[in-house]
Amino acid sequence: MLQQFLNDFGYFALFLGTFFEGETILVLAGFLAFREYMDIKLVVLVAFCGSYAGDQLWYFMGRRHGRKILARKPRWQAMGDRALEHIRRHPDIWVLSFRFVYGLRTVMPVAIGLSGYPPRRYLLLNGIGAAVWALALGLAAYHFGAILEGMLGSIKKYELWVLGGLLVLGLLLWLRRRFRNSRAERRAAAQGQAAEAEQAVAQEQQPEHGRDQR
Repeated sequence: MLQQFLNDFGYFALFLGTFFEGETILVLAGFLAFREYMDIKLVVLVAFCGSYAGDQLWYFMGRRHGRKILARKPRWQAMGDRALEHIRRHPDIWVLSFRFVYGLRTVMPVAIGLSGYPPRRYLLLNGIGAAVWALALGLAAYHFGAILEGMLGSIKKYELWVLGGLLVLGLLLWLRRRFRNSRAERRAAAQGQAAEAEQAVAQEQQPEHGRDQR
């Protein structure tokens, strides 16, 4: 049943997962490839295509609507400004490596597009980065299964436990990210309100200062 489900929907789910973010789903797919439910070559290829397509889309959206996208959330705005500083210092290095930096998967391609990074150069280096990322995580998960089997013997009886553990780990990471994002957004909103209040007070004091001078 699991084999049939993965044959029908597994690779499509992997593409969608890696298109939007996808570390957890790639690790899960790599382990399933070790268990021979999926093909590791197809796992790496589909993960590459999903990651590459998603980051190309965010890059071109960043070129056209970068500031509007980052302005949607205070946290994105702050992260985008920080990302732009990194890109101006070492642009090629960040294009190649941003997938490996937790939390920057969406914001960094937008910032790269906003920075004016050349499209053809991004097309090439983003492809190299996506290939390295898909190979590294996919093969790491695949060999993780082999290590477990070497430690536990036949892994088949532990299969559901391992899959469940990976899913729980992915859920916990997602919840942690959501919690940190919401906390950062509340902090940024509070800072913005404080800045607006200070500006309003300053504007009120300016006319009084002008009257005193007269």
